[in-house]
Amino acid sequence: MKIVVISDLHSNFDALAALPELGDELWVLGDLVNYGPMPAEVVSFVRSHTEIVIRGNHDHAVGFNVDPRCTPRYADMADATMQYSKVHLDDDALTFLHDLPLTRLIERDNYRFQLCHAIPSNPLYGYCPEDSELWQEELEQVDANFLLVGHTHTPFIRKVGERTIVNPGSLGQPKTGRAEACYAVWENEKFQLKQFAYPVERVVQRIEQLPVPPGIRGDLATVLRTGSV
Repeated sequence: MKIVVISDLHSNFDALAALPELGDELWVLGDLVNYGPMPAEVVSFVRSHTEIVIRGNHDHAVGFNVDPRCTPRYADMADATMQYSKVHLDDDALTFLHDLPLTRLIERDNYRFQLCHAIPSNPLYGYCPEDSELWQEELEQVDANFLLVGHTHTPFIRKVGERTIVNPGSLGQPKTGRAEACYAVWENEKFQLKQFAYPVERVVQRIEQLPVPPGIRGDLATVLRTGSV
């Protein structure tokens, strides 16, 4: 079985459409919306390709009309594009985001996978980079072989004791220092991190048409082009 795991799509439909493989199953770790120019297309694609989707903080913000609680550098970008997302998503799509589960526990190939967007103790907003000492404590809440998380936009695989944490990185707004979309693949009983090129400048052109302040458009384009703020 091949499982493709993606996270943090952020309304970047061009990256999603360029995903080079869908596997036997596609799993989505949240944050379908905000920051990017095509929220409706991303939500529609995800809904038509998988039922294994969990809620990220940006999905929660749009679905419940609340603050996504971003860091100061990203707060203005999130607020401006959240208004755009809400206008361009119909009621059915908004209900879909609202009703997404916070976590999923899935068994495949005799392995158990715990899915959450951020961390088990705080699945929407908790922030743990790869080298955080908090992972040991977080994994005490996990009854699974693998913990799959997103949120940080940086890919990693880290083994802690008998469990393994996998972050596929961000498909739609990677923060790796490179303008390449990130994802992970489970195959032959192991995970592999992958990256691929997609038409970044096409997305930048779409961003330039967004009804948000010029400075916001510039910051969004910079993140896509450079993989960082």
